[in-house]
Amino acid sequence: MLAADAATGWTADEAVTRLFAAHYRSLVRLATLLLDDTGRAEEIVSDAYVAMHSRWRSLDDTDKALAYLRATVVNRSRSALRHRRVVERHAAASAAEASMTAPSAESGALARLQHDVVLATLAELPARQREALVLRYYGDLSEAEIAEAMGCSRGAVKSHAARGMAALRNRMERWT
Repeated sequence: MLAADAATGWTADEAVTRLFAAHYRSLVRLATLLLDDTGRAEEIVSDAYVAMHSRWRSLDDTDKALAYLRATVVNRSRSALRHRRVVERHAAASAAEASMTAPSAESGALARLQHDVVLATLAELPARQREALVLRYYGDLSEAEIAEAMGCSRGAVKSHAARGMAALRNRMERWT
């Protein structure tokens, strides 16, 4: 067991246990909204907790552990999206082959039922705009917290959020 942290009095095990109990679900939802893949989101969040546990003693300010977790989840989600794009690019041959067979009516109906209009439209936004909107409106974070999680300035957060909302409005009109 690790020695207790001077600021909180918690060991890494205690801190991660408490943070996990309080914030795991919201972090998984955040990653799911960014990735549109619940399984991968759960992996990313679990990995973020493991990373924080291993670095607990080297954290400059343990009071910012939740912000560290959020930033880690956002960064790892970005990496997963980049990886997904690379895989999709290199799987063009199999995608062309798959497009030759028409999906069944049932699969199309199920797909429409599983994705409501808001999530589908949100998924079309550029990653930074989607991150800003998800962190602001789903995560209910302040601009400063969003800037920290995204690794950018508050002005950039405002810009990404404003552009994202405008694009979201335009695309939502297309659906209605």
